[in-house]
Amino acid sequence: MKQIRNFCIIAHIDHGKSTLADRLLEHTKTITEREMMDQVLDDMDLEREKGITIKSHAIQINYTYKGEQYVLNLIDTPGHVDFSYEVSRALAACEGALLLVDASQGIQAQTISNLYLAIENDLEIIPVINKIDMDGAKIPEVTDQIVDLIGCKQEDILLASGKSGIGIEEILEAIVERIPAPEGDPEAPLQALIFDSVFNSFRGIIVYYRILNGVLKKGDKIRFVASGNDYFADEVGVLKLSMTPKQEVRAGDVGYIITGIKNAKEVKVGDTITLASNPGEMIHGFEEVKPMVFAGIFPVNTDEFEELRDCMDKLQLNDASLTFELETSQALGFGFRCGFLGLLHMEIIQERWQREFKKAVIATVPNVSFNA
Repeated sequence: MKQIRNFCIIAHIDHGKSTLADRLLEHTKTITEREMMDQVLDDMDLEREKGITIKSHAIQINYTYKGEQYVLNLIDTPGHVDFSYEVSRALAACEGALLLVDASQGIQAQTISNLYLAIENDLEIIPVINKIDMDGAKIPEVTDQIVDLIGCKQEDILLASGKSGIGIEEILEAIVERIPAPEGDPEAPLQALIFDSVFNSFRGIIVYYRILNGVLKKGDKIRFVASGNDYFADEVGVLKLSMTPKQEVRAGDVGYIITGIKNAKEVKVGDTITLASNPGEMIHGFEEVKPMVFAGIFPVNTDEFEELRDCMDKLQLNDASLTFELETSQALGFGFRCGFLGLLHMEIIQERWQREFKKAVIATVPNVSFNA
């Protein structure tokens, strides 16, 4: 466990998180030149088209420092405020964060918001000024802003450029030296925090987790503490560019598990995985999502209501910040009252219904809830 570092990258939208992640993967030879492309961790068409990260992606990096092999688990996070729930989940699985600030734009709202989230989670913060090779770079001013904000020393701030690869080695060294190794007891009862899950039509629900204590082995009978359901671990492993199966995943690691679950309601982000034979306690401190914008969503054809409900369940599994409840309208029939984190979040969800599930939906005018 001394050789493991779990970290994420937090920043305002468009400050270069995905590009920096690309350079880290390239520099450590985690991905080959043939696999390399811009925004390599953004695997959704929508993410590439809009140039934003929508879902957190985890990937394991192997890095050699002073003759020792280290395992760095990187969880890439979105920058837009509408996806701050994704950020909070990523932070719960890490011990440290790279705080990325654009050299030409300086500290902005989402930088501060994400920083406070990281501080609440007791994360070690490594400040990085990105895009230092741009014409409009204001390095001294931005350095002063960071010192004022987090009270660090000037020499603690790293200078980098995700585009040209400047300062990548220094960032990797800082991750190993400054971010603490995960604490946990491999001999204790299993406790694994679920921070994400995705639906695969062939394999069922794939759950991503961070193990705090214990060891999870292939074939173990596991239990989800919140729901109380037991399953067998058909496959466990770690997250490289694709999923890499292993015989066991140990304390401190980030990994995935496939159990053949088909019902989306049985997996809850923030739940704890433990062993049925030797159950551990629930991990607390995970916040529930709080929607800000509400809209009615109805199927175009009223007979497609059940199919839409199915799509809702699957999409909620991929995006736990989507909330919905039943609603009826005299004009539109049966539908759902959906809660979103913002207007961009609502737009992205509508796009995903059409692209991933081929479902055309009617959305009412979004509004906010208020006390009269």
